[in-house]
Amino acid sequence: MISYRESIRLIDKISLKLPNETVSTVKAINRVCAEDVLSPIKNPPHNNTAFDGFAVLSKETKGLTKKNKKKFKILKTIVAGEDPKINNYEKNSVVEIMTGALVPDFYDSILPVEKAKYFPSKEKATHIIIDEKVNKSSYIRFAGEDYNIKDVVVKKGELIQPKHLMAFTTLGIKEITVKKIPKIIFFGTGNEITDYKEENVPAWKVRNSNNYYLEAFAKSLNLEIIDGGTIKDDEPEKLRQSLKDFINSDINLFVTSGAISAGKYDFIPKLVEDCGFKKYFKGVSIKPGKPMMLSTFKDKLFFGLPGNPISCAAGFRFFIYPLLRNILGMPKEKTSKGKLVNTYSKNKNFTHFSRCFMKTNKQGQCEIRVLQGQQSHRIRSFTQSNCWAIFSQGKEKFKKGDLTDFLTLI
Repeated sequence: MISYRESIRLIDKISLKLPNETVSTVKAINRVCAEDVLSPIKNPPHNNTAFDGFAVLSKETKGLTKKNKKKFKILKTIVAGEDPKINNYEKNSVVEIMTGALVPDFYDSILPVEKAKYFPSKEKATHIIIDEKVNKSSYIRFAGEDYNIKDVVVKKGELIQPKHLMAFTTLGIKEITVKKIPKIIFFGTGNEITDYKEENVPAWKVRNSNNYYLEAFAKSLNLEIIDGGTIKDDEPEKLRQSLKDFINSDINLFVTSGAISAGKYDFIPKLVEDCGFKKYFKGVSIKPGKPMMLSTFKDKLFFGLPGNPISCAAGFRFFIYPLLRNILGMPKEKTSKGKLVNTYSKNKNFTHFSRCFMKTNKQGQCEIRVLQGQQSHRIRSFTQSNCWAIFSQGKEKFKKGDLTDFLTLI
């Protein structure tokens, strides 16, 4: 049995990388960028105004005061989306301009509309009177101040989110290169498993929850998951055939729950070995989820999770999810820190993943409450939680006020 830290170190060493593909940017949400996306243009593409007002040449306002005013001729009005070209430029002239409109080349500043004094009247204005110096570049949005050509829009390994679509469409980026979506097949195991829809379930049976939970979890991460169903304890050959089919398929990861410990019907470890898989590890000093197993066959990965629902969920969150981030080329996930509001005790030699509720206090600090009912068969605390606290190996008691690492449920 190895430590949690050692198991993650081994997962990080897995060299399997998924191939790339090119997709339309509007269909790239929740895909992982395979290479840096660079801006093909400047944004804004040209200087434009951040304010309704008048485009002026700042040097022509030098020395102007309340006692030394100057009259400027209004040449035209320019609105956003209109060609700013001027054919009749004159000295001591201005152009009325609306927010977002391009600034004509002759001008370098904007006088806000609130400061304009119209002549002879606002309704029939032919000129404005300026009685103060206008600083150069006032209220100008400069070309390229947001993105310049070849600026990084999204980094390699970053997850594409709706916010990125705004940048892609603004910059005219039509396609991007992303990692292929990981493909997973999942099997539950055990004679005790029955369908969740059954009404009168005998006491010696349990409704299937792992298959449905993992399918929903995987879909929320934009993974392709195949529900393989359930393999009974007396059906090892069914699993053997499924593994052989897996080796010759385009599926990346084969996952099971249950039958990997050391009991009479825990047939999976030997069967996986017989099929030629190389064992990375079996058994991790964690709670919940100690009977955890990872094996490889060329570019195929096998992950055995415990059958208990909470242990299975912890295995997916703390082992398979980091593994998927690794093969997708995503950066290592960072934990956050929160202050415990109650005490917690555990076996010193184990890492514990505890279901907790996190909230932010008035001082802006994260507070972590370990929920009641941490036994691995109890589901209520899972439904009430919003994060997993990580109580590391090497320490037995954690007191109120201690800082602890945590990860969101996802």
